[in-house]
Amino acid sequence: MFSRVILLLLSVCWGSYCWSSFALAQQPAVESEKGASISPVMLDNLVILQYHHVSIKTPISTSIAPEKFAEHLAYLYRHHTVVDLFDAIKALRAGEPLPDKAVAITFDDGFANILLNAHPLLQKYDFPYTIFINPERISKDRNQLTWEEVKKMSQENVKFANHTLDHLHLLNREYSNGDVETEGHWLSRIMHNIDQAEALIESQLGYSLQFLAYPYGEFDTFLAQHLEQQGYIGFAQHSGAVFSGSNFSALPRFPAAGRYSNIKTLKVKLNSLAMPVLNTNIHSPVVSEEGFPATLKLTVATADLNINAMNCFFQGDIQTKKITANTVEVNLPDHFPVGRSRMNCTAPSKIQKGRFYWFSQPFFKANENRLFPD
Repeated sequence: MFSRVILLLLSVCWGSYCWSSFALAQQPAVESEKGASISPVMLDNLVILQYHHVSIKTPISTSIAPEKFAEHLAYLYRHHTVVDLFDAIKALRAGEPLPDKAVAITFDDGFANILLNAHPLLQKYDFPYTIFINPERISKDRNQLTWEEVKKMSQENVKFANHTLDHLHLLNREYSNGDVETEGHWLSRIMHNIDQAEALIESQLGYSLQFLAYPYGEFDTFLAQHLEQQGYIGFAQHSGAVFSGSNFSALPRFPAAGRYSNIKTLKVKLNSLAMPVLNTNIHSPVVSEEGFPATLKLTVATADLNINAMNCFFQGDIQTKKITANTVEVNLPDHFPVGRSRMNCTAPSKIQKGRFYWFSQPFFKANENRLFPD
């Protein structure tokens, strides 16, 4: 059993809005179920993994070989506790503790090779997992699961959630007679798509999680806030762990396939901790031509975080930083690349040796036609 849990009220900000939430303090050593002493743990922390294909015949960037996937699962079985995503999110929002080193497994796009190559391996360990699907593609595209398979898997420790009807770019605007659609029309069109997808999943499976994985990880603050108001929880594709003070309209997930499938580098991410960000100056991840900040400023809680050892990386390259008290400032590029990019910042824990706090700020930039490319 875990020792007593202390709740701390944190004021947390993301973008242009703030909220208060409860975070579980780190405790002295506790007794595990086997009676062994465990070093101080973070009981308010979740790592979410993101996969797409489990196959050697699909695009390398979004695929992991079955043998490599089996290696991931074996490592998780030995060193982590795999939890159901829905149960974990519910616990975090209620301020309830999770097991130390809790991990949730997710897949995007509902590919048939998940059933063929991943499902038997996951069943071997009795690991729960979640698949975000595009309902219009189920039973229609040859590389997708069928509804019969989805229903059968839903009885075998698998939950299904929303990835929009048809995997559209949510940030793209439509044009009519040379005029771009208004923000109101855009939001209405996007929400109709998302709500239709949710209704289809509920009609087929009998439940609605109201979980949405953003296609391509793309979102803006306005959409994220609206989804949250409608009861949705959003999942993006920037990296980092999750805690009760996270922004539940755009939760980070670690990609674990393609170039991110190496188990040595994945171990660091699996053991990561959610960065306790108190404030940031980035109000929206969508890069605008005018008025976009020249720097990223993060104010963090430093009780267990060694801010002087923080490093920030843009597209993998380490950046020069300025640290003042508990604030880190990092220069942003003069010209962002078109498409998706991110700034990742990590800092070691003072108490939990070998574990790093992790923060990721995504950026999305449209092309010259004001469209967001694949």
